Formats: sequence, C-alpha cells, structure tokens
Amino acid sequence: MSVRLPIGVLVMAYGGPASLDEIPGYLADIRSGRTTPRHVLEEITENYRAIGGRSPLLDVSRTQMEALAARLGDGYRCYLGMRHWAPWIEDVVKEMVEDDITHAVSLVLAPHFSALSVARYQQRVADGLEVSRGRIEFEQIPSYHDAPGLIEAFATRVADGLARWPEGEHERVHVVFSAHSLPERILATGDPYGVQCLETARLVAQRAGLPAERWSWSYQSAGRTPEPWAGPDLGEHLEALATRGIRDVVSVPVGFVSDHVELLFDIDIAAQAVANRVGIRLERPPALNDDPVFVEALAGLVGERAAPWLDEARAA
Repeated sequence: MSVRLPIGVLVMAYGGPASLDEIPGYLADIRSGRTTPRHVLEEITENYRAIGGRSPLLDVSRTQMEALAARLGDGYRCYLGMRHWAPWIEDVVKEMVEDDITHAVSLVLAPHFSALSVARYQQRVADGLEVSRGRIEFEQIPSYHDAPGLIEAFATRVADGLARWPEGEHERVHVVFSAHSLPERILATGDPYGVQCLETARLVAQRAGLPAERWSWSYQSAGRTPEPWAGPDLGEHLEALATRGIRDVVSVPVGFVSDHVELLFDIDIAAQAVANRVGIRLERPPALNDDPVFVEALAGLVGERAAPWLDEARAA
C-alpha cells in the first residue's frame, strides 16, 4: 500500500459519562452488557455526582489531541477515539478509512502496557477496520512508561507538590506514586504492567532527586469484583504511612495522564478522607493533561514511527 499524506494519528482514551443519566450505559459497555449490581451503580453515580456529575475525560483528551496535532503540524491528521463511550474507537477508525488515511500511528493516553488495557484498545482498532472493511497500516505505540519527556513531566509534578510546603520542610514530605490496580491474576501471568509502573516511579523519583526512603508505591481504584486486586491500596498505604509517623504526603499518580474520576474522586475525595482521618496532609499536584513537555514526548513517539512513511510519501 503506497503512503499518502496526511499520516493519521489515532489518540485513544478510556471514555467517561457526560452526565449521570449516561452512567448505566457506560457501565454496561465496561461490563460487556452484564447487569451492573444496584449498589455498584448507586456508588459510582454518587462518585460522579461528587465531582460535578460528569467525567471531564473527553474534554481533556480532546485538548491533548489538539495540542498534539498542533505540535506535529503538516503531514498529520489527528483523531480521538474512546474505548467505552462516544466517540467510539471503531467509529473513528471508520472515519479515518473514509478520509482515505492509508497509514496511521495509534497511541493510548495511558503509559503502561497491559493485556487488560492497551491490548484491548488495539483490538478495538482491529474491530473498526474489520467492520468498515478498511485498510490502514497501523503502527501501534504499546507503551511509553520510560519516555524521557513523560519522566520529566512527572518529576515536575513532584516538585510542584513539594513546593506546597516551605522549602525547609521538604525533607519530611513523602511522595506516593500510584497507578490503577489490576487483578492479581493478570500480573501473575507475566503481564508487564506492574513492572512498567514501578519503573516509571523509580525513574521519576530519580529525576526528582528523591532518596529511596522518601517515596513509595501503591495501587488505587481497584475494581468492584470479589477476586484479589494488586495492592497496597492507596488508602491502606496512607494508613500504614501514618503509623510510621509520616504526616506530609504528595500524591503523584503516574498511571494517569488526564483528569478523570480516578483522580478527582479516588484521590481528591476518598484518599483525602483517609488522610484527614489519620492525620496526614495530602497534596496532589495537577494531572499532566496538555502539559507541553508531555505533549512534546507524545509528538516524539509519533514522529519516530511515522518518519519512514513521511519520507516515502514526500519522495514519491
């Protein structure tokens, strides 16, 4: 297949409800059509109500995609697709086919690979091509957990968090890195997610100049299923830190690059409530969102994969 410009760039994110009324349908898609237990539906509805009644993820993801498009410039056309809500990835792939895109780079707004996450986005892309009977040569970016720009952006967040204390008090502040939990059975299969998450945390701590005793790791936002999920859970970890006499904590969720319910509720409300109860001051600096350093990192990843196609198209 000969390369035609522009090169497509498919940016993908999880998706989220735009209103409380959309939550049952959103959960049904996540649960592959299985009925959501009433108590789970009520709990999640209240969580979204507490953050304003809707997810900001679509707006944030669109801003990230537009910033990436502006950084990439001529020769590219960027698209945004969501895994569990509109605009659906499959529909966006169909749009790309109709736009005569022949070659494209895809990336997920999640830095760490897992068969339970990024691999499923990639399957949605394949499903979209099959349904639309289209032919696009996709170059997938499976992970970017150690990309220098990502590490730099998160290290800046560490500094932003520490700056909320007087400079002379920074040595007593502890940094907790976190990412979305997965079922233990997934990690037990050799899935790279856990290793990649810890590598990101280690690299950020190193870049931020944190000694080993001033940072730690936790998981957060475990699913509501009876099977064991990877821990320690963020709330339980805060309780453990309190027993060690730690009273000042910065939360840097390196598994997330956008504002969503996992940050706005799970950290800013739920974890904050635990911190208040055990006597910890908990601060969370802003999510990366459209941070120019982060956007530059994404542009570099896309550019590396698209460069041979751009050269071929321009030489034709």
